[in-house]
Formats: sequence, C-alpha cells, structure tokens
Amino acid sequence: MSFFGFGQSAEIEIYLDGQETRKTAEVKTDDSKKERFLLYYDGETVSGKVNISLKKPGSKLEHQGIKIEFIGQIEMFYDRGNHHEFISLVKELARPGEMIANTSYPFEFSCVEKPFEVYTGTNVRLRYFLKVTIIRRLADIVKELDIAVHTLSTYTEMNNSIKMEVGIEDCLHIEFEYNKSKYHLKDVIVGKIYFLLVRIKIKHMEIAIIKKETTGQGPNTFTENETIAKYEIMDGAPVRGESIPIRVFLAGYDLTPTMRDINKKFSVKYFLNLVLMDTEDRRYFKQQEITLWRKGDKIRKSNAHSPSIMAGTQNLQNTAQLHQKSSENKENNDIINETDQSPEEGFAGVKDFLRAPNSESNDKLNSRDPFEEKTSSPSEEIEDSQIQNMTREAGDGQNDVSNDVAE
Repeated sequence: MSFFGFGQSAEIEIYLDGQETRKTAEVKTDDSKKERFLLYYDGETVSGKVNISLKKPGSKLEHQGIKIEFIGQIEMFYDRGNHHEFISLVKELARPGEMIANTSYPFEFSCVEKPFEVYTGTNVRLRYFLKVTIIRRLADIVKELDIAVHTLSTYTEMNNSIKMEVGIEDCLHIEFEYNKSKYHLKDVIVGKIYFLLVRIKIKHMEIAIIKKETTGQGPNTFTENETIAKYEIMDGAPVRGESIPIRVFLAGYDLTPTMRDINKKFSVKYFLNLVLMDTEDRRYFKQQEITLWRKGDKIRKSNAHSPSIMAGTQNLQNTAQLHQKSSENKENNDIINETDQSPEEGFAGVKDFLRAPNSESNDKLNSRDPFEEKTSSPSEEIEDSQIQNMTREAGDGQNDVSNDVAE
C-alpha cells in the first residue's frame, strides 16, 4: 500500500510443507464467494517457511522484529470491530535489526488444537489463518494465509430412527418415520409417511432441509433460517392407509456439520420440515431436528508388515496346510471304503446336503429394514395421547381459526 509516495519495501510469501500434495477444501468467504484452501484436521502440525524478499536489490529493511501467528477467530458481521480469538499462537522469526538480502524463515506449530470447523454463515464467520508481521516504526507489513479445517466425527452406537405421529384434531393424522436421527454429509435420508386419517383436501406435500443459524446471547440473539433444499413428495389428495416413501440425497448440497454453542458464540442446526398444503392454500408444517456430521475419508495405512500381523498370518497358513492334509487323507480312506461296498450300499450311505442358515428360507437377516417390521396399521400401536399437533403457517389469509393448532 502506497502512503505519501512510500510503499512497502518487502514482500512476504508463506509456504506450507506438503502443499503440493495436501488436499484442499472449498470455503465460502464473507462476500459469498468460494475459495479453495489447504485442508487440515484437529491435532495436525502446521509447518512451513516464510520467504521475505526485498523489492529493490541492494536496499535494506529496518524492522523491530518479525513474528508469525496461528490464529483461530470468530467474527460477528454485525460487530466487525470485535474479533473473538479462541486460538492464538505466536513464534518469533527474527529479532529487531536490518535485512539486507532475501531471507527465508522456517516455522512449525506442532500438534495444533483445532476444535471447530471453518464456517461462514449469514451473521458469523469462523476462520483459521497464519499471520506474518514485520514490525516497523511507521507501518507494519502484514501477510495472512487462510487454511481450511474439518472436524471428523463418528456415530456408530446410538442412532435411533425418528418416528412421530402428528396431525390436526379430527381432521388429519399422519405418521412420519425417518430411518436415522444422525446423518453424515454424504448420507441418504430414507423414510415414509403413513396417512391414518384424512378429512381435509390436501393438494400436495413437500419436505425441506432448513438450516437455522443462531448468533449472540440474550437480547442480542439473532436467528437466520435458510432453506437448503426442497422436494415435492406428493401431488394430489391421499387416502387413508396410503404410504408415501421419502428418499433425500444429501451429497449434492452445501451442508456443514451440526454446530452446538461454538465457543458460546453461535450454533448451526438442521431440520427436516414437512409441509402440507390444502386446496385453500393453507399450509401445515412440522419440523424435526436432525444431526449432521462429517465422516472421515482418510485411508488408514497398512500394517501388513508388522511383526504381530506377520506371525498371525504364518499361523493361519500352517493351520490351512494341516487342514488340507487331513482332508486329503480322509478322501483316500473314503475311496478305499467305497470300493468294498455294493452299489445299493453306496447309495444308502450318501447323506443329504445341509441347507445353510437363511438360504432360501424365511429367516430374517440381522441387517433389518426398519420400515419392513410393521405390517399392521400404526394406529394400533400408538395411542391418541401421543399425537403431536401440526402448525398452520400464519398469513394465509384465512379467518377459519378452528384448524389453527399451536405446537
């Protein structure tokens, strides 16, 4: 930047180790554009070198010290003057002095904790970046480099299905069911909707994925809702006993993991919104929260040459050889016995093949489909006291208050 004819006398370049082969991730910037940054995970070391080159050969650069910082920062768009730093690491590259030639400084932030994922929303931005500062008397020379951070999770134990009966009293009773409550970002939402009672004229039904971003606390709380995707799953009037299948693929949408109370500054939640519209254009909806998480795709390195695995492999090979020898001896004895028998005796000694479990049988597999378990009507199992009311959207221009039921 030029100031009264004087510009910066040096240029800064930040080079990260392995940046030619490291994976990149697309990150949304605050101006709604997308850029690709080098991707890191929690606990990974961030290292590289800082190259400082003088613009004029033969000149010198006086400075009060050179430092590099690794910063994790949350920025509220409605309060841009205040940045909340949850990580701030500093390393000194050079002490005060003069620089008379181009210089390179190595740096390393080992095993850096990165507890949150990068995020850019409507009112908030979370970012990680490296910041190099050449401290000078008049104006510092500063260079920043952003990186992307993804948080990986696993939900393998408790992942129950979502099952709920909702409706409008004496008008509409429906039961919706989703196969899981937690989905990874490339997952598929599978479900169904079962109509138990239909006494209103429904025109169509749709399902939407809604992102709810909450920032701030107390009276300074701001909430923004964004519709990520919307599907029309039914067109026309349903009848009692009809079942509508649902299948939503998440891979094609710009989704982030669910974020809950990040550094006590903001939260990001996702909801499945089921909407029904009648012939008078009145809309009834019911929202259900789901949890999204990022599934790790890192390939684990092979340990096939470790001593324990090699010893186990050798034991397996020895066991297989012994089994093969015993099988050959048994076959030879069977051939000798068969030559002493008459044809009738030989056929009488033949045994039937045993059918393998679940082979051409009606036995259920362990990997069950949650939607094949129940063949009877859901109304036989769910009491009326468990029915939850749907909400009619305001502003539809109708004066009929009999159907307005609050959640």
